[in-house]
Amino acid sequence: MQNWKSKPIQKAQLIIADVPYNVGTNFYGSNPVWYKGGDNKNGESKLAGKAAFASDFNFNLYEYFHFCSQLMRKEPKKGGARGRSSDAPCMIVFCSFQQQFTLIEAAKKHGFTKYIPLTFVKKSSPQALKANMRIVGATERALLFYRSYLPKFRNGAEYDEDGKPIRGTGHMVLDWMEYERDGKEIPKIHPTQKSVKLLKRLIEICTDPGDVVIDPCFGSGSTGRACLETGRQFYGFEINKEFYNRAKNEMLILPDKMPVSERKCSKCGIKLPESIKICPICGTEVNS
Repeated sequence: MQNWKSKPIQKAQLIIADVPYNVGTNFYGSNPVWYKGGDNKNGESKLAGKAAFASDFNFNLYEYFHFCSQLMRKEPKKGGARGRSSDAPCMIVFCSFQQQFTLIEAAKKHGFTKYIPLTFVKKSSPQALKANMRIVGATERALLFYRSYLPKFRNGAEYDEDGKPIRGTGHMVLDWMEYERDGKEIPKIHPTQKSVKLLKRLIEICTDPGDVVIDPCFGSGSTGRACLETGRQFYGFEINKEFYNRAKNEMLILPDKMPVSERKCSKCGIKLPESIKICPICGTEVNS
């Protein structure tokens, strides 16, 4: 993140990331993969006592917010019309329950004084080893942070010439939603990889086509894939070269069934939707 000023990066309407949870060597603690074949009778597997990735020990949340505060668009000069949100930017941070309180304090120090907790409900839990011992977790959590004005909000509502909502358009968006898993068409690259389907939903709620989305913890590239499929500009940061290369070669590729134009990046050759102006792979400006 430190060298971002040397890159032609546009300011973000939405910053979204799954930050490291700082669980270190306890990452696989309640997961059957701790043991060979998922059975403790077989002894521990090679994943026992291992961290999922190198940065999952001492990720600095305060430094993260300092970085994000510099890459986010400025607040609009005024809020939205009565009964409507503004076009202010926001940030969504996936996190563990224990991290929420540190995140809220760190966010306040960098101007993000308001937040909305989000919960994503799964149909099952990975904590199979604890199933006969206690209630197990089957949710993911995130916090949506913003500064002063309510951020851009898109729920399908349409408005007439007088700015009044048209009856029958728009829907209520709850602070909890189903965690819809991806199908086999999405490669599994990262141990904490978030669903492209879920990311697309969040991106479509908080941005318009052509808006800039930034993921400071790039990982599998699933946020980038979600942006490609929804026509958003995207920038990502990743320190692990293996994750970066796999994301570039496996995740950031639009399937043939996607309605894309024949526009291609002149440098890396990836096909891009009309609304994409900067190639998410190499950063090259794409001409119409």
